[in-house]
Amino acid sequence: MQDITILGIESSCDDTSAAVIRNGYLLSNVTASQQVHEEYGGVVPELASRAHQQNILPTVDAAIKRAGVKISDISAVACTLGPGLMGSLLVGVSFAKGLCVSLGCPLISVNHLQGHILAHFIQEEGKERSVPEFPFLCLLVSGGNSQIVRVNSYKDMEIIGKTIDDAAGETIDKCSKFMGLGYPGGPIIDRLARQGNAKAFSFNKPHIQGFDYSFSGLKTSFLYYLRDRMSENPDFIEQNKADLAASLERTVVEVLIDKLSKAVKATGIRRVAVAGGVSANTALRQAFVARHQSRTWQTFIPPFGYTTDNAAMIAMAGYFKYQDGDFCPLDKPAFSRIAI
Repeated sequence: MQDITILGIESSCDDTSAAVIRNGYLLSNVTASQQVHEEYGGVVPELASRAHQQNILPTVDAAIKRAGVKISDISAVACTLGPGLMGSLLVGVSFAKGLCVSLGCPLISVNHLQGHILAHFIQEEGKERSVPEFPFLCLLVSGGNSQIVRVNSYKDMEIIGKTIDDAAGETIDKCSKFMGLGYPGGPIIDRLARQGNAKAFSFNKPHIQGFDYSFSGLKTSFLYYLRDRMSENPDFIEQNKADLAASLERTVVEVLIDKLSKAVKATGIRRVAVAGGVSANTALRQAFVARHQSRTWQTFIPPFGYTTDNAAMIAMAGYFKYQDGDFCPLDKPAFSRIAI
């Protein structure tokens, strides 16, 4: 049987990443992060695309060398076609297309959101782990997405619940900004929350029908609470930042788990995974572990390296598609917005 070697390229936001997967096993995963956005409190699209142009060639080169393969060994190039920032996407997509032309190999387009879910199937030599059987439910949570997805197969995914306004990660980032803690807010809130009392403060929870989420009310409740307390005590945030972080985190996780529990009950599917940047959050991971240990669910939690944007998940999706002969025409354009 001939080896299937997939080069994955991810450039949807502010991380330039390249990875090599051979026969479902990860050989390398290299990511170049951009620090330039920190002073702006968020990703600046123009700066992101420029940084991608600088990083794409050395990142791909490093991934191929670390994998111990030759460029001629590449069976296909898989790249994120969307969704994401258009300027950033175009850098990765253009590079991937040019590489395919030069190598005479096929191009595989990957939906970034599906990539996050399929990260659960990445294997590493000597570190094999169990993977979810189809169908399973996946809580996909990041800065831009909060979705409950029914995964029937690698190419058949159905969103059964989603946010109607802000995403969970976006809410945490904005609340961190309200507190003057910096960007990105997720890791900062997570670190502070480990030192705080999660029941110190209470904030409004949304009441939305079905499996959909809403976090705008929580964000507004948090902002107004800070405003009112600071009018009484200007040092309120500094004196209570750990408790505020822990209470905010608890509220977000309770909202996420509550709707996911309803989806499990309604579908009868007890295999439950979590994916996306927010899946790195300690409290959310602990909530999944607790349900696994109580045998309420069979849970699947990705290693930390696969939670944020990375090319390993893109290469994994490409590996599935390659086996189906699902290739992409070279004239297919990138897209900034699309659902799973």
